[in-house]
Amino acid sequence: MKNLLLLLIIVSFNLSAQPLIDHSKKLEDKMVRKFKKKQFFKNAYENFFKYGTFYIAGDISNAYETTRKDYFVRPPVDGGLYDIPTVVDVTEYFPHDYRIGIGIRRIARFDYENKEKQYYDGTETNVALSAPTAAFSGWEYLFHYEKERQRGEVFTNHRYFLRHTGKYHIAKIESREEGNVGFKYNSAELRARLPIGKKFSISAGVIARTHETAYGYNPVEIWLNETEIYTDPEGNQFEYPSNPWYSLGFLYGYSDHYTTYTDEETGEVSYDWIWRDSDGEIVAYSDVDFRNTIFGDLMLQYNNEQWDLLDAFAEYAPIVGFDYYTYTDKFWCHAYFNYILPYHTYFKGDESLSFLNRNNWGKGGLIEDSSLEQWEDYQFGLMLGWKLTKNLGIYIEGEYTEFWDTKLYKSTFGINIEL
Repeated sequence: MKNLLLLLIIVSFNLSAQPLIDHSKKLEDKMVRKFKKKQFFKNAYENFFKYGTFYIAGDISNAYETTRKDYFVRPPVDGGLYDIPTVVDVTEYFPHDYRIGIGIRRIARFDYENKEKQYYDGTETNVALSAPTAAFSGWEYLFHYEKERQRGEVFTNHRYFLRHTGKYHIAKIESREEGNVGFKYNSAELRARLPIGKKFSISAGVIARTHETAYGYNPVEIWLNETEIYTDPEGNQFEYPSNPWYSLGFLYGYSDHYTTYTDEETGEVSYDWIWRDSDGEIVAYSDVDFRNTIFGDLMLQYNNEQWDLLDAFAEYAPIVGFDYYTYTDKFWCHAYFNYILPYHTYFKGDESLSFLNRNNWGKGGLIEDSSLEQWEDYQFGLMLGWKLTKNLGIYIEGEYTEFWDTKLYKSTFGINIEL
């Protein structure tokens, strides 16, 4: 009986203790998960959001106005062509310019860079956006979008920049649009990085880039250079233009009409072509007049229409670079260089219309059996400051970029004398 009672007590204890143990373990797991979740958000804040700045900003200013007004004269309402005319102000006036933007940024400044203002408004420029190596290791970013109006035209601009710099790697993606100049650019790159001492580093990897502008492709030039072959009855062949220059006017509704001109004083007779628009209005009194006035706008219109039909281009190529940086209170030097090697491969867009064929178009179209022509892109910058004495200092800052034979450069230099 005693043994049976002891057995019942043991079984009862085990049955009652088991739920307590299970509940304790669940509580412990829940606390661990909660701690890990809290730690995750803490790490995300420390590594990504800390020191970041969110901003909304804009500006308003007067639009550009010419210093001298334009005028036009017309006959008075109740008068004729040779009566005193009415002078009309035809100067083009524009509404005020404006810019409004929104963004978030976390870009480290190098020691020689000062914060331009006590706030951010999206117009700041930092060397870190161009230099291969950042001012510190970790995440940097800029996500900026804005809308602006200049001389009555509205544009959108953006710059999205994300980079992670480690001791032995650089990873970066970037998207940029400047609507007022028609610039749109996307890139992604991954590089291995090798520090050499504390001041110098080299890097190498691959970069992929897109561009919507068909650099080196001129549609109207290609269209005008198209030819056909005519064979006469004797078997002789003659090459002639498929699209005479004046036929571009026909594509846009203009028509030419043969006419005779007679000089009233000399009686001399000449012949030419009068050009009319689709409404029948005379727009030019000769072929030369049409070519010097209307034809230029038609070429631009044709090119824009043909460019709009193209898909964006995308290519990749190897990239190398170096970065040198040293700073003291009396002297600093920051030099960097990015070099995209001439081994470009297009993986999106029509390769025949790409930059690889920029010099392969001639009379008759794309030159048969022509070789693709590679190119070199590069960017370098130098920021140099030297305080020669307590009151005398010199500085030189500049950056030069050449992408797809498009050159961009800026530089500043000067002497500071503190009195």
